[in-house]
Amino acid sequence: MENTISNTKVASNPKKKRNIKKNWVPYALLAPAFIMIFAFLFYPMLTVFYYSFQHYDISAPFYDGFAGLQNYIDIFTKDSLFLPSLWNSVKWVISQVSLQLVFGLGVALLLNQKFKGRGAIRAVVFVPWAISGVLTSVIWMLMYNEHMGVFNDILMRLGIIDKPAAFLASTGSAFFAVVIAELWRGIPFFAVTLLASLQTIPEDMYEAARVDGASRFQQLFYITLPQLKRTIVLTTLLRSVWEFNNVDLLYNLTGGGPANSTMTYAMYIANTAVNGTNFGYGSALTVVAFVILSIVAAVYLKISKFEEE
Repeated sequence: MENTISNTKVASNPKKKRNIKKNWVPYALLAPAFIMIFAFLFYPMLTVFYYSFQHYDISAPFYDGFAGLQNYIDIFTKDSLFLPSLWNSVKWVISQVSLQLVFGLGVALLLNQKFKGRGAIRAVVFVPWAISGVLTSVIWMLMYNEHMGVFNDILMRLGIIDKPAAFLASTGSAFFAVVIAELWRGIPFFAVTLLASLQTIPEDMYEAARVDGASRFQQLFYITLPQLKRTIVLTTLLRSVWEFNNVDLLYNLTGGGPANSTMTYAMYIANTAVNGTNFGYGSALTVVAFVILSIVAAVYLKISKFEEE
């Protein structure tokens, strides 16, 4: 009897070993991905959070050390650029996301129609999104150029202006000039994502609406937009975060000027941490931005979910 039991245990051991081996295989395969995520996502976040409580300025190494909440206190009490740069970011995000959504939806609706050469035109529409931010900046810098820019040439030929205008050097026009440049680059993002969603809407819904006598506008508001709601909510949120953190185009075209009229919050962080070498204060500004974006995203998703219900 004892021999039978011992033989059974021995026979069952290989199965247990195989089960243990099978259980470890998925974790071993996922380990590189988890390591990469920690190395490139969580570790930088933890580092920024740590530095936000430090006096860490490369230009003044003798004053480095633990700062406690002093960096955060200075942001809300002494920083004269905090609120203006944050307000510029709010204007920037609202103008960009709303205009990109409207024009992107219009382009998507047009490209969803059947016409000759549709595939080639779809590829051309995507080009601005594929161009790098630096190259986009160079293109628009030349177009806005005071002496040889195409905009000055057109406006002077039409008699709208009598002398060349410095669009990027004027506090009254710099912000709007950069908005137009980023709008050109951002429309394809909404156009492509909304076009992909449009192609999933069953044609039967439109045929039934036409039989009932629905006009094109009624089809748009009662069929198309409700079907696109989830895509619009997601793309709007993603694009809002992207535009809030956008630096390259603004930095290359205006550098935050003139007179900080185009200084957004993200650019202020970059100037403080990178150009100003004050990584402690820049990290505190970054943490504040993270909190603001998290709250806005949570409220936005909550409102969207409430409206859906």
